[in-house]
Amino acid sequence: MASTEVILVGVDGSTESIAAVKWATDRALRTGGRVHVLCTYALASYSAAALDGGYAVLDDEALKRGAQQVVEEAVAAAKERGLGKVTSSIEPGDPAGVLVEMSREVDLVVVGSRGGGSFADRLLGTVSSALPAHAKCPVVIVPRHTSGKCFMPIERVVVGVDGTEVPSSALRRAIDEASTWGARLTAVSAVPIASGTSMMTWAPTGLDHSNLLKDVRTAMGAAIDQALNGRDMEVARHALDGSPASLLIEFSTAVDLVVVGTRGRGGLAGVLLGSTAQTVLSHSTCPVMIVPSDHLGKAQSAKAPTWERR
Repeated sequence: MASTEVILVGVDGSTESIAAVKWATDRALRTGGRVHVLCTYALASYSAAALDGGYAVLDDEALKRGAQQVVEEAVAAAKERGLGKVTSSIEPGDPAGVLVEMSREVDLVVVGSRGGGSFADRLLGTVSSALPAHAKCPVVIVPRHTSGKCFMPIERVVVGVDGTEVPSSALRRAIDEASTWGARLTAVSAVPIASGTSMMTWAPTGLDHSNLLKDVRTAMGAAIDQALNGRDMEVARHALDGSPASLLIEFSTAVDLVVVGTRGRGGLAGVLLGSTAQTVLSHSTCPVMIVPSDHLGKAQSAKAPTWERR
């Protein structure tokens, strides 16, 4: 299969960014697309391990050389997996800013998530937090794989939907992803009605929760049918009582890709704008794809449980 898809991968020399390269490479091999590897070199946006000389003062040329080394290692990792269509570049500037600007010209951006707490890990964490909120194309955040099934190939996809009858960009993209991989797709709408601190506390005391979930499930079904547009694909549909972030994080232990939108009209997608989105990105055990609401085809500090992939 050949395509014109271009996947941009931001690297910094860390283990997490190499994992992102491998994920992007496997996708390009599947779709026939091309991978472009990018490293920025202002303020040492790659790990110190990529440089010789330890804490020596670095001039601009040394930074460029370090960034070039990082890129070459990433390109080698892609080619080792059998990808021939891979290009690379180094750019001066802030990593998130450069990636956001380049997201206007590519189909997908892939980066690794934060790691163990070093300076480079915190910087990469900043990129993986800021980039999805401002990118002009979908962004995939690849976490460190610690247990269970490998992330590739993608066999199971879950998408968070907002329970309205209008299909979101995230839902449409999730259908495309499932079709690309021949994967099983599950759509989930979270309605947090059980907790006394939930956003449903305004509801009347006599509210029939089962009917509310039924109404959400019916609206979700209408949105899915519209998004499928006649395609022969089975989509599992669940309207569940619970926290949007917690449900998606739990699903991440059993699927290979979580798809969510950046904005919405309420429900799950509406909540995933701030701390909830960050919670999913921070704790998902599988890659997360964030889809801008205008893309049409081109937790708070509370202690969270420890999740492991099954």
